[in-house]
Amino acid sequence: MKDNTDTLVYMANQIGAFFNAEPDQALAEAGVANHIKRFWAPSMRSRIFYHVDHRSGEGLNELVLRALKSHRGNLSV
Repeated sequence: MKDNTDTLVYMANQIGAFFNAEPDQALAEAGVANHIKRFWAPSMRSRIFYHVDHRSGEGLNELVLRALKSHRGNLSV
């Protein structure tokens, strides 16, 4: 199976770029997490958390990384 982590990082950062305009960072983090929960397959969420755990989330922007960490319980598969 091909490692699609780079694609997932890119996609997550695109989501983060959209929500980055939100001045309330807690709302921005919740928006990122909600989008990922609603539109990403469990396998995609599992893969991005593997990336966070084993590669420190390399390449993810700060907002996305914070959202994944703070909302992990809600996003876990």
